Amino acid sequence: MADFKKIFEKEKIKELQDKLGIKNSMAVPKLEKIVINASNKEFLQDKKNLEKAAEELALITGQKPKITKARLSVATFKLREGDKIGLVVTLRGNRMYEFFEKLVKIVLPRVKDFAGINPKSFDGRGNLTIGFAEHTVFPEIEPGKVDKIRSLQIIIVTSARTDEKAKVLMETMGMPFKKVKS
Repeated sequence: MADFKKIFEKEKIKELQDKLGIKNSMAVPKLEKIVINASNKEFLQDKKNLEKAAEELALITGQKPKITKARLSVATFKLREGDKIGLVVTLRGNRMYEFFEKLVKIVLPRVKDFAGINPKSFDGRGNLTIGFAEHTVFPEIEPGKVDKIRSLQIIIVTSARTDEKAKVLMETMGMPFKKVKS
């Protein structure tokens, strides 16, 4: 793959300046980080499930995930404080841009019945959240060797302060959005 970060810095920033009417190139919205979360009730039942999920998430992101622990005990969910309940990876810099390029060019086209990202997936502060029901859409995962299908949540954090600016940034970088009927 071409170096997505260099292409963004050389070509896309000028395009974004024109679209958003920003004079200073330093004020153009940019990606800050990408956070990938995986959490499942099966992590509580067997330690091997957590280890296998950590291996698969490391394959997908190219970075070792951090194990998250429960902060509170909840008897209804049979959850104790300190139980290992999830995995999280935070990507920044070159890895972030490589992952974003892979997400846009390879992963999203592989999703069954994909019609585009819902424009309402923004959080009000310019951050986009995407959920995947199956982690097997990533090319690093071989579906035949997977013991269980796991879900992932991807949060793309931008420096944009509004959803509109963030959407323009994402569209400029190649993110496919659903067409909204007027």
